Amino acid sequence: MSKENNTPQKKPKFSSWWIYGLIAILLIGYQFFGSGNFATTRKTTTSELQEYLRNGDIEKILIITNADQAKVFLSEEALTKDVHKDVAEKPLIPSTGMLPQYVLDYGDLQIFQNEITEIKKENNLDTIVEFDKESNVFMELMLTILPFVLIIGIWIYLMRRMSGGAGGGAGGQIFNIGKSKAKLFDEKTDTRTSFQDVAGLEGAKEEVEEIVEFLRNPDKYTSLGGKIPKGALLVGPPGTGKTLLAKAVAGEAKVPFFSLSGSDFVEMFVGVGASRVRDLFKQAKDKSPSIIFIDEIDAIGRARGKNNFTGSNDERENTLNQLLTEMDGFGTNTNVIVLAATNRADVLDKALMRAGRFDRQIYVDLPDIRERKEIFEVHLRPIKTSETLDLDFLARQTPGFSGADIANVCNEAALIAARKEKKAVGKQDFLDAVDRIVGGLEKKNKIITPGEKKTIAYHEAGHATVSWMLEHAAPLVKVTIVPRGQSLGSAWYLPEERLIVRSEQMQDEMCATLGGRAAEKVIFDKISTGALSDLEKVTKQARAMVTIYGLNDEIGNLTYYDSSGQNEYGFTKPYSEETAQKIDQEISKIIEEQYKRAVKVLLDNKDKLIELAERLLEKEVIFKEDLQKIFGKRPFESEFDQKGQEKLIAEELTPEEPAEEKK
Repeated sequence: MSKENNTPQKKPKFSSWWIYGLIAILLIGYQFFGSGNFATTRKTTTSELQEYLRNGDIEKILIITNADQAKVFLSEEALTKDVHKDVAEKPLIPSTGMLPQYVLDYGDLQIFQNEITEIKKENNLDTIVEFDKESNVFMELMLTILPFVLIIGIWIYLMRRMSGGAGGGAGGQIFNIGKSKAKLFDEKTDTRTSFQDVAGLEGAKEEVEEIVEFLRNPDKYTSLGGKIPKGALLVGPPGTGKTLLAKAVAGEAKVPFFSLSGSDFVEMFVGVGASRVRDLFKQAKDKSPSIIFIDEIDAIGRARGKNNFTGSNDERENTLNQLLTEMDGFGTNTNVIVLAATNRADVLDKALMRAGRFDRQIYVDLPDIRERKEIFEVHLRPIKTSETLDLDFLARQTPGFSGADIANVCNEAALIAARKEKKAVGKQDFLDAVDRIVGGLEKKNKIITPGEKKTIAYHEAGHATVSWMLEHAAPLVKVTIVPRGQSLGSAWYLPEERLIVRSEQMQDEMCATLGGRAAEKVIFDKISTGALSDLEKVTKQARAMVTIYGLNDEIGNLTYYDSSGQNEYGFTKPYSEETAQKIDQEISKIIEEQYKRAVKVLLDNKDKLIELAERLLEKEVIFKEDLQKIFGKRPFESEFDQKGQEKLIAEELTPEEPAEEKK
């Protein structure tokens, strides 16, 4: 047998549109065939009618009063005359009743009736004149039923839209709204993300890889009496790769992987969230061993009882209660591991965080310098870069960047290089991309007066001078007076990546931040509003020193920081009014001390400050090399300077071979 014969022919699927089309054809057919449009009836005029009447050709005139129309029926003798041969032919479609030969619109009924009566008297005619009313039963029935048909049709359409379509499956009908919306990934699904695509995050990746191994080879762990963990919670700042880790699990695990967001449980109907949780775990249990991943779990996992001033039953709390029961309660599902991700672990319910539900909490932190280099290697794979590009340099230039920020830097650099019509992406393109992301877009056409430009130049030169002369201030990278984003000028620093910060380090950073306003005071003996962001930064730092870190002698070893977040919902401060006044005084004292210190540093180096500002006015952008020409080599190097970072990247340090400290 041929291949064509083996292939079964697909039968056409039934569609409700067929019924609508059939009804339309019947209506059109009635209009054409039922109303006699294919008969030999012809329209005539009043004068022709009077002439036919005088000749004795008309047998009957039927006057339709409700339509202002008259139907004319000819006698058998008249049909044989040549003048009526057009209407004497039989109709194409036979009719069950008599059809008129002529019809006319008579206008005024009284005048038309008088004219017919006079002609009949004058010619002694026995023509029959009758009066009647026409009624279209079918059209009247349609007008009666049509409103109900429209209402029912609109209702069916809305129900289908609300249920997500006319198809079957979960969500195919309005009654399936309680079904889970989780997307299933299994061996049949093509998932391209793997653990090789996750750079850095070594500790978190190791924990997640072990979870996959639990389900692949459970006997390895249960043979010693251990139990497979119920769940793992990925916690960390936005953009650090929590969802990417979950995608890698979906790609690596050879078990069914259900992925959905916390907001998928939220619906306007009561009880839908809890129903979807039950259905989700039922599907996962049927396909066990399996993994469930809930992204942004804080959408349903917030602590219960907060901000519920109405006293009503909270649908979100019902969803959370059902989730708690499914994860660890009577009839708990076995061999189902729950992964969840959030950047708001502080607002999650304590019952959700306890062991037995989320046995492991994996903190996904911002990458360090070594991890940033690995992340750059991943994101630079599809980008054509120059051969001389130094990844160590890029890693140093992006402190505090998350994985998502680094991906954005790589993309922006490629766009900048394409805009300049380059064949490859180079070092300067990446620096421009970092500036674009950190500071915003350059506004070279912004109108700035010469006086304002001079003030901005001395302001930024003040930052550069103070930071250069202080031991713990961040090393300068470049200074510019080109407006960028919301700032009129900016200075780029390369901060040290410290795990702990001492009091003198914070004071030096505050002093360098106040160097801009201090320079305006030293040079112009006036201050401006340009230091708004500087003042905001130092005020937050000083308040943190006093109220959070306990770095103030007057307040003592106290902190008013609440890691649980309970203070957000309170109406009172955790300290008295007297303490509040003391805190305000200490904050002001710290800031004023550092401001005076910045003024003193600038007065001692006033000539160099002026030279730096003039060069900045001339070039608009200056770099670290320009400061070295003016100030000479920096008086001291920090304990963990840029060279030390380069050394850490170049060499693999071990506990037996500690790095030498630079004195």
